Amino acid sequence: MTALPLVVSDLRVAIRGTELLRGVSFALAPGDRLGLIGGSGSGKTLTALAIAGLLPDDAETSGSIRLGERELIGASDRDLSEIRGDLIGMVFQEPRTALNPVRRLGRQMTEALAQHYDLDRSERRDAALRLARRVGLDDPERIVRAYPHEVSGGQRQRAAIAAALSAGPGLLLADEPTTALDVTVQRGILELFRAVTADDACSLVFITHDLAVLASVADRVVVLDDGLVVEHGPVGRILTAPEHRVTRALIEALPEGSRA
Repeated sequence: MTALPLVVSDLRVAIRGTELLRGVSFALAPGDRLGLIGGSGSGKTLTALAIAGLLPDDAETSGSIRLGERELIGASDRDLSEIRGDLIGMVFQEPRTALNPVRRLGRQMTEALAQHYDLDRSERRDAALRLARRVGLDDPERIVRAYPHEVSGGQRQRAAIAAALSAGPGLLLADEPTTALDVTVQRGILELFRAVTADDACSLVFITHDLAVLASVADRVVVLDDGLVVEHGPVGRILTAPEHRVTRALIEALPEGSRA
């Protein structure tokens, strides 16, 4: 799937009368890698859920989210369901809860693919093996037959990334996908994100609260605070010459060796 431009304009989201996103705007060119960063409650995850059409039923939304020529705000559930997987893939923070514990990983890795294409059992298994190899899973024959509890946390996250990539989306949304992993496994997952976006010319929106993590996968950064964009720019400039107090606080929280 060819990556499409993403333009978010004056995005506002209110839940039960409380406005949580208060006019978020940014743009993503095809193949770009954008980081969304901010503290807890800043609106990072809510922004991603709005793009993916996964907001709760009681959310009130206004503004515009355009993916290519498609307007996602106000789109029907059926249209959004077709867009997810095919045009947009999403990787969540905790693969243990994102994956179904009673379904084999191979079947879950090919769910979006099977939703959009008519595959027989053999074709689906072959697709699962290709995806497992694509995301660097060792012993793919075993992994595709395994249940989530039978593999490690890093393997579960790689399987979740494979599931998000299965139908070849042009936009990948990653919501704090390394937070639950140890440092060594985290490094491998970040390398995987760099590889899949480069090889597949896939655009990336990567969400985190950690600027050091973001600097390794993103080219540009949007800083959120209390539902507002408070700063944006190239990741190098953000790290070396932050302008907003929130950005400076995020940098001050970094380990000493990660600040430059």
